[in-house]
Amino acid sequence: MAASLSLAVWAAIGVDAAITISLIQLGLLIFTAQRTALEITVTKGWFLVGPAAIERAFIHNFKALEFKEYKRIRGVDADPASYLQIRFWVSTAIKIDLRDPKDKTPYWLISTNRANELAKVLNVADH
Repeated sequence: MAASLSLAVWAAIGVDAAITISLIQLGLLIFTAQRTALEITVTKGWFLVGPAAIERAFIHNFKALEFKEYKRIRGVDADPASYLQIRFWVSTAIKIDLRDPKDKTPYWLISTNRANELAKVLNVADH
């Protein structure tokens, strides 16, 4: 889409305008990529994903998901009460079951390119 816009501007106005539009588009793409990055933090007592945080004591079970499982859980088998932090361009995820009696959220589904690494960190770290 960006290339077609630059091509259209080049054809209509000229090279200088096309270069300017291309640089503006590049800046906007970099800004958007930084703003949509999902920050995941694991500490001894807390698990933080984007704006959400949960005490590690409430994390019951977690599983790294490959694309087919991830696609099924975020689609056909999705639970409307679950917490989702997913990015459509990421092909793997981790599903984290919760056991908080005060919270009816059954699980968190988090897209990450490092699902297996995150599962290992959650396994090793103290609850």
